[in-house]
Amino acid sequence: MAGSPGSPSDPPHHDVIVVGAGGAGAPLAASLAEAGRRVLLLEAGPAPATAAGMPRELLDAGTIQGADPAHPDNWAFAAQLTPSRPYSIARGRILGGSTTINGGYFVRPRRADFDDWVALGNPEWSYEACLPFLRALESDADFGTDAALHCSAGPMPVTRPALHHLASAPTTRGAMGWAVGAHPVTAAFTAAAAGAGYADETDKNGEMAAGHGPLPMNVRDGVRWNTALAYLLPLAEHPNLEVRGGSVVRRVVFDGTRAVGVEIEGRVGATGGGTRHVVRGREVVLAAGAIMSPTLLLRSGVGPRGELARLGIPVVADVPGVGAAFSDHPQVQLTWRPRPEVASMEPHGGPTMESVLNATLDDGTDLEVLPLLKPMHYLLTGEPAAVPELTMLVAVQNAESRGRIRLSADGPDAPPRIDYDYLASPADRARMRAAVRRAAALIESPAFAEVSDGLTNIDATTLADDSALDAWVHANLGTAIHLSGGARMGPPDDPGAVVEQHGRVRGVEGLRVADTSILPTVPRRGPALTAVLLGTRIAHFVATD
Repeated sequence: MAGSPGSPSDPPHHDVIVVGAGGAGAPLAASLAEAGRRVLLLEAGPAPATAAGMPRELLDAGTIQGADPAHPDNWAFAAQLTPSRPYSIARGRILGGSTTINGGYFVRPRRADFDDWVALGNPEWSYEACLPFLRALESDADFGTDAALHCSAGPMPVTRPALHHLASAPTTRGAMGWAVGAHPVTAAFTAAAAGAGYADETDKNGEMAAGHGPLPMNVRDGVRWNTALAYLLPLAEHPNLEVRGGSVVRRVVFDGTRAVGVEIEGRVGATGGGTRHVVRGREVVLAAGAIMSPTLLLRSGVGPRGELARLGIPVVADVPGVGAAFSDHPQVQLTWRPRPEVASMEPHGGPTMESVLNATLDDGTDLEVLPLLKPMHYLLTGEPAAVPELTMLVAVQNAESRGRIRLSADGPDAPPRIDYDYLASPADRARMRAAVRRAAALIESPAFAEVSDGLTNIDATTLADDSALDAWVHANLGTAIHLSGGARMGPPDDPGAVVEQHGRVRGVEGLRVADTSILPTVPRRGPALTAVLLGTRIAHFVATD
């Protein structure tokens, strides 16, 4: 299998090479192997052969220790949210990818998301076309008997901890009858949202009116059930599937404009130092995630001609949209002081989150408010927090801002440059103000006062003044890390499209992209489930091609 870099000398031993074993790549590779394709799955990080080989803290759904920038299985990409706001972007660097390090939030896109993608020239991505795939990927513990919308036999478990908390604890019931479990923050948040007039959205993976409700999670018995556990480890002995960890893909190798393989570096590391060689395949699918798939296209000579030429990269295909116009969810954290009886609760065990509010602002923009049930310090480290503050995550779900991924001037193998350009739009600043004020009103409501002694990182004066609140948002700005769109799909007459709706890359042959980078717009809700959908849907296109 050895060959000199850029010299595809070996005959292809693989029908499909899949780059990245994350939310999309794992189900993609598994589905293709079961469809009879010989698949090589390449993962830059470790590839444990069993669940026991997974780091225990990454399987613990009660923390998010993999999101700590210092964790070895986190890419921790440096980015600029605004010119003055640097940020670390957590992305999983292990089998299962970001489904191994995220919070376990597992929510479908809304029908409106599918409608938007279809309106932009992608009819294969209608809600009706995707619903069978949404059903097939899940084993829904709560609504699986509703065969029209759900399934109880798929590989990804879907549970709603708020419906299954300790039976011995007191419960509250929402207007439509869903039981709020033992955690008092969940009960108070539910009462506050209902008191503010928000609808009761019992099934976040149905098509109910947006509102507050129990959060679907890919969690089973306290385990973060990532796509490695769901799709890859059950096929560990499958003759059509070869999984290689510690394989850093540096670029796609072309013969003319046909992709014939990839150049890999057999070493776990973000920069050089390992031996490079080429492996060949009849088709290459990039499922390396919304940052690395556009980066690999650029490194391989697929992207804007001028940018590639400036960096001395031979141009294989001039595709201006590569790395351009990605979208995400700008987010801030509102912190609050829990009452002593809540602050004294042991953080060990139990979910990180149970319920979420989705609502619409006056201009039609969606917002999301997500209360965390444990101190952020504990979630990231597993260690007790000196100050037991709790957090609500507040995000605008369809902001106007668009970011860009570029190669670094330090060289193509250096980490990419990621610029979000958040808050450049006055409309987005107004949306963030409105979202923060709505979330603060919930925390300050009489119902939430049952568990809260008030906000700690923002005061009433700041909330009341637009200029002061803008400054606060800039100083506290974060992101939900839901990148989408750096290699977006679209029809032939869309000059910014990078792939067509089946994932094929423009201007070349034998190369596809299959992850959230192909979405024209970020979904209105977190995209972990959407990534799994993308992997299974693109696998179907490849297998039936």
